[in-house]
Amino acid sequence: MDWKPDRQAKTAIYKQLAAYIEKGIADGTFPADKPLPSERYLASILNVNRSTVVHAYDVLESLGLIERTRGSGTTISKDIWGITKKRIPSWNRYIEAGSFLPSLPVTQKIRKEAVEHTLINLASGELSEDLFPKKFLSEITATRSYIGSLGYDHPQGNENLRYTIAQHVKDYRGIETNPSSILITSGAQQALHLIVQCLLKPGDAIAIEDPSYNYNLPTFRSAGIQIYYLPVKKDGIQPEDVALLYKKHRIKMIFLNPYFQNPTGYILNQKKREAILDISSKLGIPVVEDDPYSMTAFSGEKIAPLKSMDYNGNVLYISSLSKIVASGLRIGWIIGPPSVLERLSDAKQQIDFGHSSYTQWIANDFLASENFDIHMKSLVKKLEKRRDQMIQSLTTHLNGIVEYSVPQGGIHIWCKLLKDFNETQLLEASIKRGVIYVPGSTLGSQHRYVRFTFAREDEHAIDEGIKRFAQALNSL
Repeated sequence: MDWKPDRQAKTAIYKQLAAYIEKGIADGTFPADKPLPSERYLASILNVNRSTVVHAYDVLESLGLIERTRGSGTTISKDIWGITKKRIPSWNRYIEAGSFLPSLPVTQKIRKEAVEHTLINLASGELSEDLFPKKFLSEITATRSYIGSLGYDHPQGNENLRYTIAQHVKDYRGIETNPSSILITSGAQQALHLIVQCLLKPGDAIAIEDPSYNYNLPTFRSAGIQIYYLPVKKDGIQPEDVALLYKKHRIKMIFLNPYFQNPTGYILNQKKREAILDISSKLGIPVVEDDPYSMTAFSGEKIAPLKSMDYNGNVLYISSLSKIVASGLRIGWIIGPPSVLERLSDAKQQIDFGHSSYTQWIANDFLASENFDIHMKSLVKKLEKRRDQMIQSLTTHLNGIVEYSVPQGGIHIWCKLLKDFNETQLLEASIKRGVIYVPGSTLGSQHRYVRFTFAREDEHAIDEGIKRFAQALNSL
């Protein structure tokens, strides 16, 4: 046996071994009438742990390729070339070969733990059930006296909803637009995916904030995009950094979350907003503005997005109802040049033939009603109260151990731990104590950070969650 594992490869050795033996069974390297090498023998000649061979054989057995009999060793399955000629697909190969990359393991773990166990959730960016405007939405569904078309809607989304959104962004965000410049999407995530897939190609360079929610999104990596980082300060990114990245890497697009940024909670100041738009116009670089939180300012002030100052059509503006109404509605939108939206809507049609009529009707009626304003004022007050509780809990349980800035809106607090720690061990210790959060490495390049979110839990749970996190940190 002259095969050797590639110890520099990203693929685990047991998977390499399983793939080699599977290929050998198919091409006759391992004859069906002879037993396969023993686990101990393979471990010896390959210089690997016996458990590695055991795992490889486990994979082959699960695929129906081999049979293991105590006292007789391991043999090729008799049925593999028998009468039935049935074989199970090598699903692991398909999973690993897909072009769309999976989320980071730590991100998958956070999602799984949050769903499968009863944990205090300081990780999720979703509003808690009691913050949804259930009463108002129930009234809409109960009193709606008509049902619109149940067929496929306009490629850019329901026209009534697009008119309502145009009025909404004018009233609340100072953006002048029209229905032909709006595309309805399944939340902001789909909007981002459409932009990346339709307007960029493999090898293109982009700039994103660091830290940022976009930092490790599979969307960019799957598309083969080259990512360069814009460090986020307390007043946002530095516009000159954009110009430098363009000069050095010819970046094709800038992705920004300027207001109560995820995860820092910072706001890009007015002077920098103007400077970025000026650079965008001079260099011809589009700006993708992701704005889930600008309406949550605890001061009640209206914040003017970049798009409200965009007179040349350089900004693609993304927003949604997920962070301010209900994530389950799956209503988001992109505002941009009609020609761009036609391209994106064509792609969306290929994916899902358009958005659900029901949720578009509900979203339209709610946005157009006076109850939306009532809901927003109530939501902001409740979020501010939870923010205050988290600050109090950080002071009580982690005083002198963390540094943070108090966010003036949004739902996140970005904390720097002053103690050194092992990120994986801290997350595991926290989960054991019943609390989940987001480790900083999934959101940025700097070390010793964690993100706590205060939209998912009430004040009592927030305090208990920070207390448990402190216990986990002290245990290490």
